[in-house]
Formats: sequence, C-alpha cells, structure tokens
Amino acid sequence: RALTALLLALPLAQAAAPTPLAGARPNIVFIITDDQGYGDLSAHGNPVLRTPNLDRLHREGVRFTDAHTPSSVCTPTRYGLLTGRYNWRTRLQRGVLGGLSPRLIEPGRETIASMLKKQGYHTAVVGKWHLGMDWAQLPGKTVSELSIETAAQVNNVDFTAPIKNGPNSVGFDRYFGISASLDMVPYTFIENDRVTKAPTLTRSFPMHPPHAGEARPGPTAPG
Repeated sequence: RALTALLLALPLAQAAAPTPLAGARPNIVFIITDDQGYGDLSAHGNPVLRTPNLDRLHREGVRFTDAHTPSSVCTPTRYGLLTGRYNWRTRLQRGVLGGLSPRLIEPGRETIASMLKKQGYHTAVVGKWHLGMDWAQLPGKTVSELSIETAAQVNNVDFTAPIKNGPNSVGFDRYFGISASLDMVPYTFIENDRVTKAPTLTRSFPMHPPHAGEARPGPTAPG
C-alpha cells in the first residue's frame, strides 16, 4: 500500500524513561494510506498479505472498528481529518484538488495541528498534502481553483517563489512532501514553503499496475 501522508506530533519535552510516565503526553502519529480496506491487514484475517507492524499497532493500541467517512477520496478525507468538519462544508463539492490548486482550509480554521501546538507539541507532516497551497501565479496567468489544473495551466506559476498558505499556515512546524498525488504536477519535493529543486524539465511517468498509461506530463525537477 502507498504511504501517502504521515502526520506527527511530539511533546516539547520527552521523558527520559523508556516507558511513558503517568500523565505524560504521548507522541501522536497519524498514518494515511490509499486504498486500504478493512480486510487488508493480516490481523483482520488476510490469509496472503502479512502486516506484522500494523498488526502490532492493532494488538497494542486502540481499535476503531466501526468508522465511517462521508467521502473516501483524498482531498475531502484530509480536510475532515485535520479540521473535524464535514468535507461538504468547504467550497469543494465534488472531486479532488490538483497540485497547483489554492488552499482549501479556510484562514483561521482550527486544525488538529494548531490545537496540538497550543498544548506544547512540535508538529510535522511528511508526504502528500492535497489540500491546496497558494503558489505565486505568473502575471496574467491562472490555475483551476477547485479541480485538477488543465494541461495548459501546468506552467502558470513561479516555482522559484515562496509558497503561501500551505501546511505551515495551519499549525505544522515542518513539512516535507508533494503538493498532491503522485500523478499530479509539479514533480518535485516541497520543504516548508519552497520547492527543494526547481522543476525545470517537462516529463511524465508510467503509472503502476493495475493502472495503465502515463501520469500527467508537466514540470519536473532534475533527478
């Protein structure tokens, strides 16, 4: 399964003891995976796929076995997880955002990251964001706001400029990842509010089975 996002929250002061002290704040880790079904874990009876580390979390942690979502695709799921709100309260009423889409989380909206920061936690997110961020648009150029950008729009932003209103604006101290899905431009990593390497090439990439064909061609970082 594809690990698409990892959200971390760590207390400012770690206990020296190997086991948590009574009343100590725990480390908190959210792992979001694409297309994982209830029966995919060997702990849930999968006779073929062995998942020992997830089985250990299953065995030693807390299990929620009757959970539901009003929308099972990427952008609305992430919005609901971070804000605790129904995804249909946003401007996005169907589908997902693109890699160049503006921010979806409203200014000033409380998130699980900003809430934990108030409790003294360091916060970080690693992986794909897919909730929009405000790229600097080139003069006279635009990108789609509530859908995947068109092929004609993939070069309409200034990739050398700082990115505003990304993960750092909603409570995360650190961010490293990609703006949207693996098949969406730009094909470069982002650290906090800047790309780690300017996407100066144009490329597409083969989709992995069971998908066929090529990902959307667009701006790609060398290497």
